[in-house]
Amino acid sequence: MPTLRSICVYCGSSDSAGEEHRVAAAAFGQRLAERQITLIFGGGRSGLMGVLADSALEAGGMVVGVIPKVFNRPSLVHAGLQQLHVVGTLHERKAMMADLAEGFVALPGGLGTLEELLEILTWSQIGLHRRPVGVLNVGGYFDPLLQLIDHAHANGYIDHPGTDLLISDSQPDPLLERMAGRDPLGAVDRHAAIGGKGE
Repeated sequence: MPTLRSICVYCGSSDSAGEEHRVAAAAFGQRLAERQITLIFGGGRSGLMGVLADSALEAGGMVVGVIPKVFNRPSLVHAGLQQLHVVGTLHERKAMMADLAEGFVALPGGLGTLEELLEILTWSQIGLHRRPVGVLNVGGYFDPLLQLIDHAHANGYIDHPGTDLLISDSQPDPLLERMAGRDPLGAVDRHAAIGGKGE
């Protein structure tokens, strides 16, 4: 079975995250470390971001944070990372996180998490990358999003149904194994039209 060497994880930074989501974030961070998969994340210390990074670090994993300078303050940034990249803007943060990762996973989160997930899905659909994208679907958190993607697909706005675009599982190991074995999607014709080569 092939493996992914690095995963970019999008997740919530709110300290209001429920216990079920915190437990799932901790389990995911631990399994990344145990599988020797480098965690790429937004560099924060709060919410699921902090739980995820703490768990990966405690299990001996490699954790790389990418944070914009506006958030690079002790109250927000995780202080225990092996690598922390400070960039100028949120756009630069997302670009660097994408450059460093061989796959992408979203854990529960709010508007920022959803925006990052939908952007990386959009990049996949138009062929800007050919790497797997998944969600850790804790308690069915992402079910409404998958249904919305299916609805947009049925109406002709999205090329693929939700289950083709997004690999969804409630447990870390099946999710990571399915991502590693996924044949990449890519709209090669559309991507060629905008001058790129894909990955």
